[in-house]
Amino acid sequence: SCSAPADLVRLVNPLKRVAQRIAAGQSLTIVAIGSSSTAGAGASSPAMNYPSRLAVELQAMYPSLAVTVFNRGVNGEESHDMLARFDRDVFAQNPDLVLWQVGSNSVLRDRPLREANTSLRDGLKRLREAGSDVVLINPQYAPKVITKHDVDGMVDLIHLTAKETNVDLFERFAVMRYWRLTEDIPFSTFISPDELHMNDWSYGCIAKLLAGAIHEAAGRSTVTATVRGRQ
Repeated sequence: SCSAPADLVRLVNPLKRVAQRIAAGQSLTIVAIGSSSTAGAGASSPAMNYPSRLAVELQAMYPSLAVTVFNRGVNGEESHDMLARFDRDVFAQNPDLVLWQVGSNSVLRDRPLREANTSLRDGLKRLREAGSDVVLINPQYAPKVITKHDVDGMVDLIHLTAKETNVDLFERFAVMRYWRLTEDIPFSTFISPDELHMNDWSYGCIAKLLAGAIHEAAGRSTVTATVRGRQ
């Protein structure tokens, strides 16, 4: 079954812009930018990658809203590559929410963590200045990732950066580690035969859990705004 502890999927910060759009009954535009696990490597079809499944999950939660999720994943990219196409692939859509999946390829190529740190912080600064809500998504817990010596350092770096910049983080690495180590789900259930990419089941489950996290964080923002308005 698709599940994870609430503390692993909860977004720390409320999604204020998303909440405002939902409260006003306006359309919701999301951009998912990342590398191959955003593009959908390992999925049986484009309809089964996580951005496509996220659109389905969110549309079911908000049937009266027009929900659009743009998939801007490109195989093999690192954070600096993604940053270089922000204007074209992110800001041009004027997104209410940006989901930025980072870290995997830097780890796989043994890049120095300082390189990822610089582009990550630069990217977050630009996203925040644009007024979008932002959720970072860290690497996947997969055999070819967890054997790399800097994977824990990358996970820690993304966590610390999110905390210091008050940006939300969806703990994909921890969720998938929970599946393997706590639920004892074999890698073959949620990782493709290449031992790197996710598959239909895990893309769908991550999308479901992420949709729930977005819904909860947006709802929390709406409640807070209502309470403050009554004071």
